[in-house]
Amino acid sequence: MIGTNKRKRRNKLTPSTMVDNGMSEIRTGRQKYYDVFSHFYDVFIKAHAGRHRSETRNFLVNSADIEARPCPKILDICCGTGSVILAFSKKYPAALAVGYDFSWGMLQKARGKDIDHTISFVQGDAARLPYVDDCFDIVCCSHALYELKGKARTFALLEMKRVVQPDGKILLMEHEVPRNPLVKILFYLRMLVMGSADTKEFVRQDISQYQSLFADIQISHTPSGKSKLITCVK
Repeated sequence: MIGTNKRKRRNKLTPSTMVDNGMSEIRTGRQKYYDVFSHFYDVFIKAHAGRHRSETRNFLVNSADIEARPCPKILDICCGTGSVILAFSKKYPAALAVGYDFSWGMLQKARGKDIDHTISFVQGDAARLPYVDDCFDIVCCSHALYELKGKARTFALLEMKRVVQPDGKILLMEHEVPRNPLVKILFYLRMLVMGSADTKEFVRQDISQYQSLFADIQISHTPSGKSKLITCVK
């Protein structure tokens, strides 16, 4: 009965199959790049994050603190191959969980991991979410905001603010500037090749944009110090 009811609730909130939502405004070159990258993404992340990969994911999920909500609604923006939304679904099996990304290839990989079919995967633009106001308990985005350029990032943040409930949370996981000198150089190069002056905000670890958009923000750090979590409320 739980599985049946959960499926019915999901269909009211989001399509039951992966759909294309307003993709015409997304750069097709970048989209195709991630469609190809999806075949190597998990291997890359495993090599890059090493033993800290599960640490950041678990830190984000545990920070949601929604145990008291019987059927929480969770939206993972730029979900990639699904590691975060799968972790949410595992911890909160009664949740209505949605993974949202602009890359069809990434979503296909994520969907393949969802062997119990507990998650809805939707293809679309982070700056144009197809959901009504105040409908999610948790909206998260892990290590992906720097991919959004200029106004697209602001619009995406405003959309997250719009769809999260007044007593909900927006959880934004971002990289810390590495301490190791060599890794720091690689980090700077990674940010600069993104091709946008906006990446300077991430290099400087600037949080002024969040402060201007949200009523309250809190910053916490993973035990390893490799990532920080920005928790925003509207």
